[in-house]
Amino acid sequence: MSDLVLVTGASGYLAGHVIEELQGQGYRVRGTVRSLARAAELTHLSGVEFVQADLDSDAGWAEAVAECRFVLHTASPFPVAEPESDDELVRPAVDGALRVLRAAAAAGVERVVLTSSVAAVMIGNQGRLNTEADWSDINACNAYEKSKTLAERAAWDFAAAHPELELAVINPGMILGPIQRAAFGTSVDAVRILLAREMPGIPDFGFATVDVRDVAIAHRLAMELPQAVGNRYICAGEQVSLPEMTRVLAASYRVPTLVLPDWLVRLSARFNPAARTAARYLGRTERVSAARATADLGWTMRPVRQSLLDTAASLIHYGIVLDPGAPRGTAARSAPRPAIA
Repeated sequence: MSDLVLVTGASGYLAGHVIEELQGQGYRVRGTVRSLARAAELTHLSGVEFVQADLDSDAGWAEAVAECRFVLHTASPFPVAEPESDDELVRPAVDGALRVLRAAAAAGVERVVLTSSVAAVMIGNQGRLNTEADWSDINACNAYEKSKTLAERAAWDFAAAHPELELAVINPGMILGPIQRAAFGTSVDAVRILLAREMPGIPDFGFATVDVRDVAIAHRLAMELPQAVGNRYICAGEQVSLPEMTRVLAASYRVPTLVLPDWLVRLSARFNPAARTAARYLGRTERVSAARATADLGWTMRPVRQSLLDTAASLIHYGIVLDPGAPRGTAARSAPRPAIA
């Protein structure tokens, strides 16, 4: 049987680590990119066959899934700021997931592993421990949260109508961990902002986090193990606040340590887009359980401290953040922001 695996959105932060994990286990990997011209930038992904396919078009997907045993669908838009219309994220997320699933079913793919998010689990359910039995309340979701929830629901509906295609879903929390090239995903931007000292202080909110390398392992396990079929798996630990992250980074780097009062963040939100985004998370708790992933997949998480320090080291290594150890009172220089991975 073929050991060829398709990974969608191969230029992405998570996808790169998924590809590395698969190749380390002996799998052949094919990856989709929106343009083959972009494949030349992915020098860190050696031995990968690239094909052109976009979530907004049917073109290329039949060729992408041909002869593949498995498909890992990691591609989905993840914005830095809220879009003008929810449909900017919801439509490509839902349509793209269905496009991949239809192509996989038609090609006789054995199993698809879909990357969802805890955003599809816990929104509107905060204040209690959330499990895979929970679903986010669409009416309480922002555009990104809605896109992940609706795309995952659409995938499960498709799987129910096509029992010949196995489906498993990974629901990661905020993904941290090292970048593999001089481009970075939205999720590591919080660490970049702290290292670059772009804010005089930090708002007091947090996220249930997970290391990108552990999420990659979870995808492989969900692809391989028979018990994963028909299940969704939360992959995230306890909530970690930005002040807690700062204390870890401050042991090695000069980062802002002043915790901003909530009232000031809300006041700033009236005229500052970044503060407006931050204000949405004030007072929100993210309590999720990864017990099913541990029990079914034998999955484990590395310490958050390691993830944070490895994230910081990689941002420095690739020149995304410069002079993070500059003397206090000297502004750190942040490299020009590359395209989102």
